[in-house]
Amino acid sequence: MILTPLALALAVLLHAQAIPAIPAIPAIPALAVSANSAGLAFTDITAGCGLDCTLTSGATPSTQILEVKGGGLALIDFDNDGDLDVFVPNGATLTDPEHGPGARMFRNDGAMHFTDVTASSAIKHNRWSFGVTVGDVDADGFDDIFIACFGPDVLLRNKGNGTFEDITARSGIHDDRWGTSAAFADLDLDGDLDLFVCNYIDFDRANPRPPATFKGISVISGPKGYPAAHDAIYENKGDGTFIDRSEDSGIATIAQAGFGLNLAILDFTGDGKPDIYVGNDSQANNLFVTTAPWKFRDDGLRSGIGVNGEGAEQATMGVAIADIDANGRPDVFTTNFSSDTNTLHLNLDGRSFDDRTNQFGLGAPSRSLVGWGAGFFDFDLDADEDLLVVNGHVYPQATKATMDSQYAQGPLLMERRGARFAVVTEAGAWKLEPHVDRTAVFADLDQDGDVDMIIAGLNEPLRLIRNDHHDKQGANSGAASNSNWITVIARDLRKGIGNRHAIGAQITVTAGDLVQRRWMVGGGPFQSNNAPEAYFGLGEVMGGSLTSVDITVRFADGTTITRKGVTPGTRVHIDRE
Repeated sequence: MILTPLALALAVLLHAQAIPAIPAIPAIPALAVSANSAGLAFTDITAGCGLDCTLTSGATPSTQILEVKGGGLALIDFDNDGDLDVFVPNGATLTDPEHGPGARMFRNDGAMHFTDVTASSAIKHNRWSFGVTVGDVDADGFDDIFIACFGPDVLLRNKGNGTFEDITARSGIHDDRWGTSAAFADLDLDGDLDLFVCNYIDFDRANPRPPATFKGISVISGPKGYPAAHDAIYENKGDGTFIDRSEDSGIATIAQAGFGLNLAILDFTGDGKPDIYVGNDSQANNLFVTTAPWKFRDDGLRSGIGVNGEGAEQATMGVAIADIDANGRPDVFTTNFSSDTNTLHLNLDGRSFDDRTNQFGLGAPSRSLVGWGAGFFDFDLDADEDLLVVNGHVYPQATKATMDSQYAQGPLLMERRGARFAVVTEAGAWKLEPHVDRTAVFADLDQDGDVDMIIAGLNEPLRLIRNDHHDKQGANSGAASNSNWITVIARDLRKGIGNRHAIGAQITVTAGDLVQRRWMVGGGPFQSNNAPEAYFGLGEVMGGSLTSVDITVRFADGTTITRKGVTPGTRVHIDRE
């Protein structure tokens, strides 16, 4: 959808008045599309891995908008044994949205094997769930789980003995709207975890809107035509109970109600305060900038990040953060609907963002795809971040002939090559087969130094995709073959601090002249969370005389810890105590 002339003129005027001119980045020659890459290699090892779970999201084929968003995944070390387990909130059906097959918890046993421990976890959650986020809400040293649902959201407290209890009733979180994505972050920098929830539409399953038309085809209606819902924001009182600050903070008053689908929380402006980026479906996106404790303004249009470079509103689903142009600021990549492109907004100066999608080769390959979860990771450890986007249409009748887009779609894997990204169509044993995917989570699940992924599709089984980069170098499975990587785990271990995983921190690794940055982002690829670890490839810089790297962690409140002379090829904890 294109902005109205008035809205577009206003956006351009605000952008021009408030932001100084920024010199254009020189044009960069295009790279050829690649059929395969010697550096990128993966294997689907789902069979026998123990992640035996087929997600439920309505029926197949989908008939209503409630069925098409799929559900999220959570990476959580629920037993504090040092590796990442997997929580699946799962969904339900239109006939009985309160009684689906139920949430699942899978314990990481190491060596890329998982065990279903749902029964022993005491988790009994069967409602239709969408987004999920993880954090220690009561600062007791164990991560808890928040689930955004169709209907009342849910907060599960980790009791520290392998079991969970539902504390929603006493938590102060009372919202029966359709929640999609959510994120914990320390929004007021007091050490505990506050909560932001994206809400979508007011959907009555007994009275859905009549079908709409897309490219001349009768399709599922929405979100246009349904009442939009304001997002919600909650302040943590310090004991794991919350106060709804949606009204007095301005979140529910400074911006129109939106079709919220995803978010990212970190300091976008560089002023030391956390900001909130919200991706909306078929509407301009929001950038809620913190102006004072629990006070925000919406700079989505003013900054240029609310729409693409043509002034068009997009249907934003996935969100990924990276420093694409190496200027030290977090850039924002979003995935969008077909007959459009995914979008890369460069963060130029903390106040202005510029759409540089085509300059980096990210536009044309995505035009026929409906993009969802996405992540920038250095899959081949060559000291730059590659990109993975999972895709799948929402309309079951989609074909190349009818909609220029298939229903099942393969993941879009793009390798960073110099100043652009190039499509990779085969990556080792993984042929990037088409699925109706919705989200993915990324982590070094076997702790061998390279980043693996778990992918969730619409009414499809989970898939575990192992990164074979080290195996290609001759290593045994689960053991690194070289030292061209480092994993940084930043933690705030002070007593009474709930933000133990340092959400909002910037992590910088310096190796000779090579400087790389990562951010611990509140939010995730789509309806999911990010791993509480930062992954760095070191490329060829470790092949010479350089034998160590320096690590700097700048926590959300500005406190900085630097560790020099760190040995690469290791998992390093940077602890604030």
